[in-house]
Amino acid sequence: MATATLNPPAPATLRLMTVDEFWDFCQLPENENRQLELICGEVVEMSRPLPPHGIASANIGFELMLWGRRNRVVGYIATGDSGVILRRDPDTLVGPDAAYFSAAKAPTHCGDVAPVLAVEVLSPNDRPGRVDAKVRQYLDAGTRVVWLIDSDDRTVAVYRPGRDFQILKRDEILSGEPELPEFQCVVSHLFLQPGEFPA
Repeated sequence: MATATLNPPAPATLRLMTVDEFWDFCQLPENENRQLELICGEVVEMSRPLPPHGIASANIGFELMLWGRRNRVVGYIATGDSGVILRRDPDTLVGPDAAYFSAAKAPTHCGDVAPVLAVEVLSPNDRPGRVDAKVRQYLDAGTRVVWLIDSDDRTVAVYRPGRDFQILKRDEILSGEPELPEFQCVVSHLFLQPGEFPA
């Protein structure tokens, strides 16, 4: 989830980009292999995730898919930074590491409805201020719960609008109630390495 603003122009010449312009910008050949988000109209480049980030993302995606199929959930689960628009004017388009949307059908390009759940996996160079701002953007857009996964500390921070955040440690249970009924996962399962299996 680490970020760095790309070539910020001087304030007097700053021109904010719309989601449509950003989409075209991302399709340019020179941007094909870059991980980009649009934050309040400014293009932001995400650092290439390291293996612990990818493993935690895969594990939470797996747990969410199991929950969705076992409970015949109406909605869809997305991973891999699938784009979602969180605000307009100025536009913000982000890609959560995993998310659950209540809509029965996934959009072709970018969704314009906030997810019920957004999951972000921290990267080593994430700055606390940017992380806090991103959590607020999700909640302000209508996301009902945000899970912030820390692979270094092996913890999950749970954020909900109007409530203090909660830190769950490796032996505690991450519950989806009430937003994701019947979802439960031991926090340590999110950090299982290849070849490791739940006890």
